[in-house]
Amino acid sequence: MTEEQLTRIADDPRYIALTGTRSRFGWLLSGIMLAAYFGFVLLIAFDKAFLAQPIVAGGVTSLGILIGFAIILLAILLTGLYVARANRDYDAALAALAADYRP
Repeated sequence: MTEEQLTRIADDPRYIALTGTRSRFGWLLSGIMLAAYFGFVLLIAFDKAFLAQPIVAGGVTSLGILIGFAIILLAILLTGLYVARANRDYDAALAALAADYRP
């Protein structure tokens, strides 16, 4: 695509709406991940006894390990959600927009 075509796409209201929607969704997922991560760090800092509790009575694996693993799974889940939405909504909308500006 030429520079002129790219400029016209960037000025298109559909593209502006698409980038705004994508940006808001990305920030939402980032906020969820940051809240989970910093919540875990705050638990480590202020309530170590809670995290040191075993998952089952007499067990050796602590609740902190389980919560840490859950945060890793949350990151994978949020990444999957973003990729699925990007593939379903954003890529199709961007392809349709680019098709409108091809010569």
